Amino acid sequence: VQLQASGGGLVQPGGSLRLSCAASGNIFSINSMGWYRQAPGKQRELVAAITRGGSTNYADSVKGRFTISRDNAKKSVFLQMNSLKPEDTAVYYCTAEISTRNYWGQGTQVTVSS
Repeated sequence: VQLQASGGGLVQPGGSLRLSCAASGNIFSINSMGWYRQAPGKQRELVAAITRGGSTNYADSVKGRFTISRDNAKKSVFLQMNSLKPEDTAVYYCTAEISTRNYWGQGTQVTVSS
């Protein structure tokens, strides 16, 4: 199983980015999917998660600005990030729970700076 994340980059404060992550390999079903981030010198933290049925939860710091979604047929998860702030700068990792095991993508850098 592999997770391939994309969509990171450099954006000005107040801007938007959309992250995508696609799972590939011998996968029958994916349970929860999510996004974590890790800023320099800080611990990795949950940004948002979504169940197979579409229930979501978000870190307080991103509520109202970020939206997580998924496409079960394409084994993909997305993170729409609006109103970005400098403190959102981090490496973002996607994750997928498959058969009780958590898989991680390689990470994509998001930098919010003027």
